[in-house]
Amino acid sequence: MPFSCLPASLYPEISRGERTLAGWFRLAAEIGLDGADISVAHLDSLQSPYLDGLRRQAQDAGVVIAGMVTYTDFTHPDPAVRSQHRQELRSYIDAAAQLGVSFLRVTAGQNHPGVKRQDGVSWAAEGLSEWVDEAKAAGVTLVYENHAIGYVWTYFDFSQTASVFLEICDRTAGSGLQLLFDTANLLAVNDDPLAVLDAVLPRVAAVHVSDIRQAGSFEPVLIGTGVTPLNAIFERFRKAGFDGWISVEEASKTGEEGFRRAIPTVRELWQI
Repeated sequence: MPFSCLPASLYPEISRGERTLAGWFRLAAEIGLDGADISVAHLDSLQSPYLDGLRRQAQDAGVVIAGMVTYTDFTHPDPAVRSQHRQELRSYIDAAAQLGVSFLRVTAGQNHPGVKRQDGVSWAAEGLSEWVDEAKAAGVTLVYENHAIGYVWTYFDFSQTASVFLEICDRTAGSGLQLLFDTANLLAVNDDPLAVLDAVLPRVAAVHVSDIRQAGSFEPVLIGTGVTPLNAIFERFRKAGFDGWISVEEASKTGEEGFRRAIPTVRELWQI
């Protein structure tokens, strides 16, 4: 089973230039990961020479760039902004292919004030589905996440609640769009992650393992110390024969020690 990690705790350091992506790749290899995930927010360029260099840095460290996260905002009330995000996604697909990325995370968009549910669902379904075939042809799997809030966002995700997420899943059924299941985000709005997982499991291509302090609020903690029912979630995946990427979303803000504790915890829980 391949394991990777999304280094959310390190985002501020990477953004400020205090830690490089090459440094992140070396840390990921040091703690025994197969892959190291990245955010498009930290790409300096989408030009081929830069991307080739980034891929070599990962290879030299001994990992692959397994996943890349975008912040697609298909629910923005301005159609020009929605169009911009659709075109940006096409560019990110090309970049992901050049980096050797297996899965590219896409999001519905932010919960912008005044956007009606039916409009947001329609806009999100359209944007999420538009480039699925092109991504597949490039060897990249587009995965739609039951997301909470993006690093570069102001508002929480339009589809953070189970009902909206599942409606968008229904609207994109048959499009080829697959899913990235986050283990904790639904709990942050008092929804049941197990019920949602049961409804969508055949479409899940990758997993974000995360944990929160308590139901009803979005407060990430060191994985295994919160309330997320990881044992039950993993049991469902094991019974289904899941063999995709398991990405540990380390967002506890406990420094490198958080990574060194989270990765073994997730491996142990998966093997129970």
